[in-house]
Amino acid sequence: MRALSLCLAAICAASSVFAAEPAPTKWTVDGVEREALVYLPSTASKSKPPVILAFHGHGGNMHFAALGMAFQNYWPEAIVVYPQGLPTPGIVMDFEGKKPGWQNQPGQGDRDLKFVDAILKTMREKYLIDESRIYATGFSNGGLFSYLLLSQRPNVFAAFAPGGAVLLPQLSLTQARPVFHYGGQSDRLAKFAKQQDTIEELRKFNGCADQGQSCGNQCTIYDSTKGAPVATFIHPGGHFYPPAVTPLLVRFFQEHPRTG
Repeated sequence: MRALSLCLAAICAASSVFAAEPAPTKWTVDGVEREALVYLPSTASKSKPPVILAFHGHGGNMHFAALGMAFQNYWPEAIVVYPQGLPTPGIVMDFEGKKPGWQNQPGQGDRDLKFVDAILKTMREKYLIDESRIYATGFSNGGLFSYLLLSQRPNVFAAFAPGGAVLLPQLSLTQARPVFHYGGQSDRLAKFAKQQDTIEELRKFNGCADQGQSCGNQCTIYDSTKGAPVATFIHPGGHFYPPAVTPLLVRFFQEHPRTG
């Protein structure tokens, strides 16, 4: 299969295109008001728009996610949605659950899984999206939620990109899907050894090769016999979202529409 590629010229060209102002959008899910920032395509296209759902970490918010991840600047033909989390207990501190975040396993009334379902229902009705190009990504607690979506909604999304997170033992993999995992070797919150275990579990489940190929600086991709490669971006830092990964994730998404 084609390996990911990234060049300086592509980065410069993509980063010079900036999306229009986002449209704050609200939903009511099980009687609770939910919201997200929605960036509509800033570049005209004859094809139906793809959709990226990008989830902030625990204690974060949709505004900072839009600034830090900036998918709208690298894929101007896409609809990019930055949902806002609800108060959620954290792994470290905030045991009372006052900071915004996401569920990381089935339960809690599946409030966030239902929120995602509601978002995509609206996207389908209003914008006639490309059903074969719906993607989920998130960092930290948002990465945990992305892995929950991989477990609970594998037929909806074409590919997933969790970062600074692990696949919890409570979750089961049922269908092979392309996954791009990014993380830091010095991460003290999502221990890197646990992230490595997750990557290995994904590679085995997806039938990936033992030997990976370079897909850019600090990036490796492993071919899959099931058409579901696993890619990684491993940096030496700690628990933070690395901006350099955004164009790599976009390229990975672009090269992996849902098939079958």
